[in-house]
Amino acid sequence: MTATRPVVELSAVSKDYHGLRPLRIAALAIAEAENTAIVGVDAPMAETLVNLVTGAVLPDRGDVRLFGRPTSEITDSADWLAVVDRFGIVSERAVLLEPLSVVQNLSMPFTLEIEPPPEDVRQRAEALAREVGLPERSWERPVAELGAAARAQLRLGRALALGPAVVIFEHVNAAIPRTEWTGVGRHLRSTLAARRTASLVLTADKTFAASAAERVLMLDAATGRLSESRRWF
Repeated sequence: MTATRPVVELSAVSKDYHGLRPLRIAALAIAEAENTAIVGVDAPMAETLVNLVTGAVLPDRGDVRLFGRPTSEITDSADWLAVVDRFGIVSERAVLLEPLSVVQNLSMPFTLEIEPPPEDVRQRAEALAREVGLPERSWERPVAELGAAARAQLRLGRALALGPAVVIFEHVNAAIPRTEWTGVGRHLRSTLAARRTASLVLTADKTFAASAAERVLMLDAATGRLSESRRWF
């Protein structure tokens, strides 16, 4: 059986983000189409890790490799943008245009002409809405009227629009009612599985992690070690 190459690798990484201690990751490898969650990452740490994994910042120590290439070899903005285009990010920090409709928001990765979007773009936006489970009755509603779970689905649609190799979920469950976490997590996971897209779920909750990813790792923040435990499932 041929081994699947890692799309993301971190080795002996340390990055100061002005927290209680630096962000440390001793070793992490995510293979193509693999869904991985890390539990024990608070919001500032998650933002720092997203920046490291997308090559936006370099580690103080250690090595980050994306698709087999060290991020230290990224030489200019054009080079970096080519890397970033292979990632989708689902985060509260990803701005939604609240007065505009679901379809208009999902059209934005393809065009700035969204009032109204061209017919071919509308069809692509509607296909994304359908894929992430947004009901047709919500497509023309202003985003401001959506609940927290639907907003997470919308952000996932935006993240998937350009066909990324990896999707990163940054505390996506924080704004969603706890009673909906398992259902939302399972849906996010199945959507990515259908595309064979890798994911990295960053969360503080092991229940949500177990629903959203096939591999759940607990971070020891002091050492950076990541451990897997079947007791959570």
